[in-house]
Amino acid sequence: MPDAPGGRAGVPVPGLASRAARTGGSPVREILALTARPEVISFAGGLPAPELFDAEGIAAAFAQVLAEDPSRALQYSTTEGDPELRAAVAARTTARGLATGADDLLVTTGSQQGLTLLATALLEPGDVVLVEDPCYLAALQIFSFAGARVVPVPTDDEGLDPVALDEITARERPKLLYLVPTFQNPTGRTLSADRRAAVAGIAARRGLWIAEDDPYGELRFEGEPVPWVASFPGAEDRTALLGSFSKVMAPGLRLGTLRAPAALRRACVIAKQAADLHTSTVDQAAAARYLAVADLDAHLIRVRTAYHARRDALVDGLSEALPEGSRWNRPAGGMFVWATLPQGYDATALLPQVVRHDVAYVPGAPFFAGTPDATAARLSFVTHSPEEIREGLGRLRKALEHAHGGG
Repeated sequence: MPDAPGGRAGVPVPGLASRAARTGGSPVREILALTARPEVISFAGGLPAPELFDAEGIAAAFAQVLAEDPSRALQYSTTEGDPELRAAVAARTTARGLATGADDLLVTTGSQQGLTLLATALLEPGDVVLVEDPCYLAALQIFSFAGARVVPVPTDDEGLDPVALDEITARERPKLLYLVPTFQNPTGRTLSADRRAAVAGIAARRGLWIAEDDPYGELRFEGEPVPWVASFPGAEDRTALLGSFSKVMAPGLRLGTLRAPAALRRACVIAKQAADLHTSTVDQAAAARYLAVADLDAHLIRVRTAYHARRDALVDGLSEALPEGSRWNRPAGGMFVWATLPQGYDATALLPQVVRHDVAYVPGAPFFAGTPDATAARLSFVTHSPEEIREGLGRLRKALEHAHGGG
């Protein structure tokens, strides 16, 4: 007889793991699906501008490695990653102020995988992880799958509050602090050098690992760079630095790096062996060739110049688009602006009305590990031209006026 839907002869199949049941999908991914219509001007996704990809240069790099040494480019590789690629990233990291050798790095399938490997290597179920509040959404998913207990650390307009961090660390005895200190997702905020030094000191004094995620650091278009947390006294032996090619080359390559102390890096290598053996050989080879023959810094100047103009178009237009009493910041780089509407507004409840006007944002509430701010919203400025941004802001103004009866 045929199998019954619940299993052979009606015997139910075992249930999912509790981690699968407790971990929800990404609200941002769901909103991106909702706003996929081409007529929608979306400030929702953190999607790099596709017209700024150096498609020609990347295509040439792939063609060269496939023409010159296809047997290597298409073969299995080492878990640690392409030596040429690691050497190139190490040189760039050293030039940015953090002495790094090729052997200090593990190539990952996007920095997202790097964080997953860290969670696998460091966290037991029930371990406490501290996060900025609000926090990068996918990190919350990773920590949920790991069975960690996530505790939010308060933030202000300058980012994570070190005084609160010290108090919470003393009380909760966490194993790991996760933070995006430069042009944070979702807020666009950058932690000052003084606060970074304080974070490093707290981690050393309290016995805490730090996962420092830096996907946006090379997208600065105003002001002076701030050193990585990993470079401050006390943090050197306890910080894992996550890097990504997604925002500087192309997200479709799915290439990232993990720089970590030797014992932790080795544990992550073993976790990666179990996950996927190694990151795509041909993608790594092409990226290494691109870094060797192309001028990534010149490309980044073009990207930063475009993003600067787009940031200005968004921020300068928000006073007309948002209701009186709203607040927003003016990030010096990255991809995101964080806005809060006046009390009484609910950014999540308003979104369907906004999308009907062919414009979109991401409500801020899902980014909070603690009490959510219903009035908050994340707006990305990088995907659209200044002209499209201004048109989108006009639609947003009409949508919010309509939703609140002109108020």
